[in-house]
Amino acid sequence: MSGLLALLDDVAALTKLAAAQLDDISAQAAKVGVKTAGVLIDDTAVTPKYVHGLPAARELPIVWKIARGSIFNKIVILLPIAMLLNLFAPWLLSPLLMIGGAYLCFEGGEKIWHLFHPKPLPVDDGNPIDHAHLEKQRVAGAIKTDFILSAEIMTIALSSIESPSLWAEGLILALVAVGITALVYGSVAVLVKADDVGLKMAQDGRFEVTRSTGRAIVRGMPAFMETVASIGTAAMLWVGGSIIIHGLENFGFSTIGHFVEDMSAKVRDAVSIAPDFLGWAAEASISGVFGLAVGLVLLVISSSGKRVFQRG
Repeated sequence: MSGLLALLDDVAALTKLAAAQLDDISAQAAKVGVKTAGVLIDDTAVTPKYVHGLPAARELPIVWKIARGSIFNKIVILLPIAMLLNLFAPWLLSPLLMIGGAYLCFEGGEKIWHLFHPKPLPVDDGNPIDHAHLEKQRVAGAIKTDFILSAEIMTIALSSIESPSLWAEGLILALVAVGITALVYGSVAVLVKADDVGLKMAQDGRFEVTRSTGRAIVRGMPAFMETVASIGTAAMLWVGGSIIIHGLENFGFSTIGHFVEDMSAKVRDAVSIAPDFLGWAAEASISGVFGLAVGLVLLVISSSGKRVFQRG
């Protein structure tokens, strides 16, 4: 009897330990997810453009296809690579983060450049659009873009995990991958169908308040989508610039990082209302300006390289 009681005590202790570890894993997954917020916003802002111009009935199936591709990118390809890198070459994480940060800066800088130098709209040649072929192209392009953003998310997540256990790191990364994908593409699904829901409410609503709300949604969605895109661009520059600044500190170049911290501290000391938020806003703004500068330099280098390649 005493042996059975001792066994039950051991089982209870193991159960408590497992529960504590699962709580820690969940908490770390949530913490890591917050650190990838900038990339998430950009991912959410970028994806709706891939369903633009396609039949409304295909919007949700397209989002689902991209989401499945995103899960495949994160779980099947990127998670094993991230774990192997962390196990055998952890010194590569910082350079890889900086490369990803530079890509975010480049994308953000390119969007700012096209804001002032818009591309000409494609000319309608009168030929019917092959929606099936266009959908296939869009999905492939979206999954390719998602792969780059997912690689950045997984690298940021891995660098933020504090766990001595390899299996716990893998589980946290898997939770982050699934949670982030559900959040991003669930939000995208809501965004792309909001105008259809608004139109349905405006046309078929039983009450005037329902119809007026529907009309407001239809009128407001274009501006809302523009706002989301702008926030996504700002987030790209802030996250990308911040990653590069912190990466430079790891290599001994801490001047920019110290400047950002000093300016943030001065803002906190100078204001009495919401000093922490305003200090963070100052830090994010300076990182974003730095990210924009990096992005524009990379854009010039890329454009020059393309011209040289075309001439050759």
